[in-house]
Amino acid sequence: MIREEIINVRLSDDGSSVIILDQTLLPNETRYIALDTANAMYEAIYSLRVRGAPAIGIFAAYALYVLASKLEVNSYEQFSAGVQEYSQYLDSSRPTAVNLSVQLKRMTNLVTRLADFPIPQIVEAMREVADKIYNEDVEMCRAISEHGLTLIKDGFGIMTQCNAGPIATSKYGTGLGPILLGHEKGLKLNAFICETRPLLQGSRLTAYELSNAGVDSTLICDNMASMVMRKGKINAVFVGCDRIARNGDTANKIGTSNLAILAKYYNIPFYVFGPSTTIDMECETGADIRIELRKPEEIREMFFEKPMAPAEMKCYNPSFDVTDNKLITAIITENGIFKPKGGDTPMF
Repeated sequence: MIREEIINVRLSDDGSSVIILDQTLLPNETRYIALDTANAMYEAIYSLRVRGAPAIGIFAAYALYVLASKLEVNSYEQFSAGVQEYSQYLDSSRPTAVNLSVQLKRMTNLVTRLADFPIPQIVEAMREVADKIYNEDVEMCRAISEHGLTLIKDGFGIMTQCNAGPIATSKYGTGLGPILLGHEKGLKLNAFICETRPLLQGSRLTAYELSNAGVDSTLICDNMASMVMRKGKINAVFVGCDRIARNGDTANKIGTSNLAILAKYYNIPFYVFGPSTTIDMECETGADIRIELRKPEEIREMFFEKPMAPAEMKCYNPSFDVTDNKLITAIITENGIFKPKGGDTPMF
């Protein structure tokens, strides 16, 4: 069983702020912070205090509700304009995870539909929808985990990249969900965690979650994956995703594509897990996915006592890569297990 349930995003009791688990402090410190301004909310997304595509979507919905509730306006037109401005500002914080824009659009569309209602009623409806978004994700993660469990046998070794567990979602997670659920049901599983450069979300976050759950886990550096696969320790690769194109190309934390290529070579099934909210129906292929570039300091200095590269050294620091659908065995959503059709052919 999970030793400690972690709720990484929630609304404060009085509804005046969004409370998040500050993931930048993990695994050394577990601290919750309350955010009640647009600047603080933007910074939390950009700096990865809150992260994981589903969690970002949940956070954005609650954040927009809180900001809307604080607007001091005299008309619906002013209210709607303020909500739209806040939505666009939050949406600009990170470009790759589609849930951010999807859930913000869902909230702003609600405001548009309720144009004839009093503003307090619109604000209350925004809160109800934000709660619904959270509860929907709980159900989706449970369903994804159940589907993924059919791909696991007792004693399996499963490799994962980045973090796709409870702190990236609402509960259970996506890529980690079947592992956690299988562990709850008594399966003996061995998780191999790639550290995941440049932000070490595997070693800091996935290792934290699996250790917290009591799952037998081993941390490896990213460049050790081939050796571990070669030794026959891996039966499957499970990863999450931040955006799925219509043809099944997927964007996930940098290094995911490497694992897919290695898995193909060693004849290991490669599975991508994500809620249907990560499917971007306006994105035809992976070539259309905008990849976030982050600061060079995250490679040169972050997590080191002293800089590990010359200060003048140029760095290329993409946060995500795109895995071609031909390398993916199946994509698992709450609606089932789907096999990509290959090439540019839509699968959704």
